[in-house]
Amino acid sequence: MSERAHHWTATTGSGQPPSPSDPAIARSRRAGWIWFAGSITVMAGMFTLVEGLVALFDRNYYVLSPSGLLVFDLVGWGWIHLIVGTLAVIAGGALFSGATWARVVTVALAGINALGQLAFLSAYPVWGVVVIGLDVLVIWAVLVHGGEATYEIW
Repeated sequence: MSERAHHWTATTGSGQPPSPSDPAIARSRRAGWIWFAGSITVMAGMFTLVEGLVALFDRNYYVLSPSGLLVFDLVGWGWIHLIVGTLAVIAGGALFSGATWARVVTVALAGINALGQLAFLSAYPVWGVVVIGLDVLVIWAVLVHGGEATYEIW
């Protein structure tokens, strides 16, 4: 008997692998989405934070279109990115705890970050689109699977 078949026999007693509808497996997959959302939020927050630092300290790094940036100048967007990035790192880390406030704050910050990246597209278009995509994925993961985060995920 193979080790794999032996493991299934030992855990389920029937000699068959656990069914995909097993509640423990489904709960584990949903908790995995929350871990993914937390990891991506921390990573996107750090990238946004670095983007803000670059905007503040190296004003020649971003090439602006003739129309400039939407609403604020480069320094204003640098501060906005710095603040939103820092808060996103904190909220993404708190998302691992399964706290309800962390889910709400993560969704709000991901939305704000996506809108900020949209307004900042003229300065850094490719990276802005990537971060917007990650923010949308985080919002989806937290909204769809966030209720399962109350289970033990550690």
